[in-house]
Amino acid sequence: MERKIVRDIAFLSKKSTLAGKDDAGAVQDLKDTLAANAERCVGMAANMIGFSKRIIIFDEGEGQTVMINPVITKRSGKYETEEGCLSLIGVRKTVRYKAIEVRYLDESLKPQKGSFTGFTAQIIQHECDHLEGRII
Repeated sequence: MERKIVRDIAFLSKKSTLAGKDDAGAVQDLKDTLAANAERCVGMAANMIGFSKRIIIFDEGEGQTVMINPVITKRSGKYETEEGCLSLIGVRKTVRYKAIEVRYLDESLKPQKGSFTGFTAQIIQHECDHLEGRII
């Protein structure tokens, strides 16, 4: 089900809790909400639609990728940029890394590890900031 985008800074500032098998509904709602906002958004975190769980999703044109309980384990190539967010008005300066490695669970809750660069790495970092309650 498509959900309304949360704009409550107090809610978005809270650190999300671990997700598990009982959170399949949140995953589906993230998929539906990202698809409904595809023209203006490439990624979302569960707290953006009201679930304070460690789940992110992104789609940069090659299909949706869901990451449950993602942890960025390696970063390289620090740079400064500006980003916008559906939950916030305007753009803000932030620091990102050109290359990252991430450990996460896939939708079947199977452990995965991936290396990501460029825009994909930036999306993942932005969404992981949401999970930590960081407002950019």
